[in-house]
Amino acid sequence: MKKHFVGILTAVFSMAAFAMATQAQAATSDQLLVKVPYEFVVGGKTLPAGTYRVSRVSFANEGELLLNNVEEHVGVLLSASEWATASANQPALQFQQIAGQHFLSGIKTAEHVFTIPVSKSAVLEAMKSHQGSTPSNAAGND
Repeated sequence: MKKHFVGILTAVFSMAAFAMATQAQAATSDQLLVKVPYEFVVGGKTLPAGTYRVSRVSFANEGELLLNNVEEHVGVLLSASEWATASANQPALQFQQIAGQHFLSGIKTAEHVFTIPVSKSAVLEAMKSHQGSTPSNAAGND
């Protein structure tokens, strides 16, 4: 009877360990560490230059990502508008440069390509402030 109980207990612990290992592997899915050399706008926030970690927040919703500056400990929660299985082998962040500002528009991981919506109001604000700058300031910012 003891051997039977020990066998069942061992099987239960083995399944639990396998489930935890599967979750740990899933937790590393879509992670990316990348250095951004300039400040940029995403999710209505301007983030400083630095090293950023991208990770998925939930595996129930593949499009929820956390972008976190590892030095400054600032970040933003992102909701990708679209995502697809990655075909690129070079993980990276993609930016659109508008009116002298960089806007995060995409994230490529080893497994997925995420499209990050660029806020139209943030773009309009950048264009407005860029047009309102003096010519000497505009030349220095480009």
